[in-house]
Amino acid sequence: MSRVAYVNGRYVPHRAACVHIEDRGYQFADGVYEVCEIWHGHIVDMRGHLDRLERSLDELEIAMPMTRAALRVVLHEVARRNRVREGLVYVQVTRGVAPRDHVFPGPDVRPSIVVTARSSDRAKADRTAEEGIAVITVPDNRWERVDIKSVGLLPNAIARQRAKEAGAKEAWFVDDEGFVTEGAATTAWIVTKDGTLVTRPNGTGILPGITRRTVEEVARRDGYHVEARKFTPQEAKEAREAFITAATTLIMPIVTIDGTTIANGKPGSVATAIRQRFHQVAELEAV
Repeated sequence: MSRVAYVNGRYVPHRAACVHIEDRGYQFADGVYEVCEIWHGHIVDMRGHLDRLERSLDELEIAMPMTRAALRVVLHEVARRNRVREGLVYVQVTRGVAPRDHVFPGPDVRPSIVVTARSSDRAKADRTAEEGIAVITVPDNRWERVDIKSVGLLPNAIARQRAKEAGAKEAWFVDDEGFVTEGAATTAWIVTKDGTLVTRPNGTGILPGITRRTVEEVARRDGYHVEARKFTPQEAKEAREAFITAATTLIMPIVTIDGTTIANGKPGSVATAIRQRFHQVAELEAV
């Protein structure tokens, strides 16, 4: 079955989906996006993702391209038309198409919207989680408003490329003070010797994770203490566990950081337990 995309009001074959060359997302990275997991035919934590989408749009003074109710219908329909039971649904909104000029176009320019969905290999992801992943650290060279989920992801892409070249799956950004901010596409976590889960406080320097929020709820329900504070790569290397979270990875244990083995070199019990419990707590909407 050929894939289907939604582009500015039309459902079109994925291979034929396109936007104008003067779309500001293409010219200036002037847009935002969201990604929702699809699990067993359910879109996961959609409300949180749409809340964050609206916040990102507000911060950039871009209008919603349609009502929230209509957007929910489109997300469900794209997932349904692509018959995705396990995978992701992606939405991107840009300021729209206008003659190239750094200044924002007038209110007559309508935002552009693209929605796609694709299946993923759940069993493969679970096998990766059973083995754990490697992470490297890189200097954080991004702009100061990464709390906005912008499509301007070149530093993130370069960081992921460096990770791939090093045989790792993710790169953690490290700020000028020597503290981990977040991953190139994930939230960074450690588990201390006493079992406390630690992740950096939300702010303009990191993206407020939707999966992170659900993980915090799972952890608290299961009796773990969650602490929002900064930590260094060295503390992470000496931690009981380390892991990352995102809609694209869920909870993924880390077994090495910059080549240093974490604990016994195997996925930790806390991250593994939270991964197993995640969908019992997350909000689920049937496609």
